[in-house]
Amino acid sequence: MTLDPTKQDTSAHKTAPTAAGHTYWVIPDGYIPPESSGTLESHESICVLNTGATDAELHITIYYEDRDPLEDIIAEVPARRTKHIRTASLRSGEQSIPAGVPYAITVSSNIPVIIQYSRLDTTQPELALMSVMAYPLG
Repeated sequence: MTLDPTKQDTSAHKTAPTAAGHTYWVIPDGYIPPESSGTLESHESICVLNTGATDAELHITIYYEDRDPLEDIIAEVPARRTKHIRTASLRSGEQSIPAGVPYAITVSSNIPVIIQYSRLDTTQPELALMSVMAYPLG
């Protein structure tokens, strides 16, 4: 199907935005590489797409193998926007995610959103980029 841009209200950007996605997501494999080489910094990002007409309020929890979770982390994604949230920037009070420690993430949103997870590992000259869709549960 081809949309005719000369006809009013027929293109996707002229229709009322609806929230696509889910409200609860799980990312079981998190790990911030402790070192970087070259000019790029190793990092991980929660990539969020909010297609809805309402700002999304995300509640993020970080789980560890050997310690209590980091809770009460809040991030916002404006309506009809995308946001890339580096996990190293997440804070719960004074606590943050330490590099070199495995963790898992849950993300709860007040409206449906789409979440992708990416890791850039530059610990060696042959860098690696991994990107996966988070697992939607709600």
